[in-house]
Amino acid sequence: MTAIAPPLRRGACPALSAPMPTGDGLLVRLGASGAPIGLDQASALCAAARRHGNGIIEVTARGSIQIRGLSSASARAFAEAVTALGIDAGGRVPILTDPLAGLAPAPAMDAREIADALRQRLAPASFAARLAPKVSVVIDGGSKLHLDAVAADLRLRAHGTGWHVSVGGDAGDAVSLGSVAPADAVETALQLLKQIARHGPQARARDLVRRGGLQAFTSAIAQFLNDAPDPAARPAADPIGTHSIRDGRGALGIGLAFGHTNAEALGELIDVAARAGAHGLRTAAGRAIIIVGIASEASRSLAAPAENAGFITRRDEPRRHLVACPGAPICAAADIPARALAPSLCAAAAPLLDGSLTIHVSGCPKGCAHPGPCALTIVGSKHGCDLVIDGNARGTPSAAVAPEELSAALKRVAADVAQARRPGEPAASTLTRLSAAHVAHLFGAMSDG
Repeated sequence: MTAIAPPLRRGACPALSAPMPTGDGLLVRLGASGAPIGLDQASALCAAARRHGNGIIEVTARGSIQIRGLSSASARAFAEAVTALGIDAGGRVPILTDPLAGLAPAPAMDAREIADALRQRLAPASFAARLAPKVSVVIDGGSKLHLDAVAADLRLRAHGTGWHVSVGGDAGDAVSLGSVAPADAVETALQLLKQIARHGPQARARDLVRRGGLQAFTSAIAQFLNDAPDPAARPAADPIGTHSIRDGRGALGIGLAFGHTNAEALGELIDVAARAGAHGLRTAAGRAIIIVGIASEASRSLAAPAENAGFITRRDEPRRHLVACPGAPICAAADIPARALAPSLCAAAAPLLDGSLTIHVSGCPKGCAHPGPCALTIVGSKHGCDLVIDGNARGTPSAAVAPEELSAALKRVAADVAQARRPGEPAASTLTRLSAAHVAHLFGAMSDG
């Protein structure tokens, strides 16, 4: 396994994570922030990924950019190149804003001012060094591309004339604390993060709430809290497709199939976007990029070359509903080539991938690409491919097949669902009607005789 170059350490380049050893060399991450990236910057980033790494570029479920295939020597050169580009990827504590921040039409609020002010206050704060590496903050201005599905330790959501505050999860399970005025939002966030830091370098907001309730959090910001109703639930955010922005132009959301592309394909897309009049891009939760500043008619001309290069431009694209980690040999921990298998598995599972369920293909039981439960989770093991039904990659398997039988096994399940499906019924509902034992038998029929 490639060793990490000692001179390059966390914090040496504020835009980058420390290099992480993987099966294809070192990986570095530019943390998601919602900040814009100019097209010239993005093009230069692609060139640096080719020059210093293996050219594979990933966008994660949270919208971070990952560059793969670096060596001990090239990791430092890549970090210097990114620093010179001036790409804003935040600071020590990940602070995410919605990807249309500052662009979305009213009544959405611009979250960037609060995010920038919070970063500035955190940079010299000694307590920030005591926060767990995964502690994060979401500042959601209420645009169409909200961040409800992104889990965070602290959430600020624009609501009415103030900011609703919650801790410990995504919008569905975070615990509400109340509302604060815009002038108090930054100090509120600082006090809540300070409260988390008091509990040590492994503390997370969700665990603190579970163990001790809300008293410590509410006491820390009692002077700022106002009575206000909790904000209503919103329709799911979907980055794919066209989005209106304030200047009368538009933005086009494009997905990365299975979360990755290569520097050549992305560079070509950036060139096409520049010719279409775009002025920048942003990453978005859900493994997507948003090309900003194009006329509506130009978005149609941009979609075709994007599709030809392997990107996702349609919301009904089946590849959106099969999640695959890099797998072997890219990840040293994986037992199956999850990403390499993904296209053939999409074809085999086509009747299932109508948007009503997600299939997760994980190279190992860690389940990094999708920690939560899925209708069907396929997990690589030393013995083959295990199937977990309605669970995550760490769940108890219901059936198993050899890797070479995986596509056929999934095709059997999909065909049975297609046959049993009632008119207008989503695939998820049909799968639920079929017993888990029946689905397990279909999946493992070739191996159980």
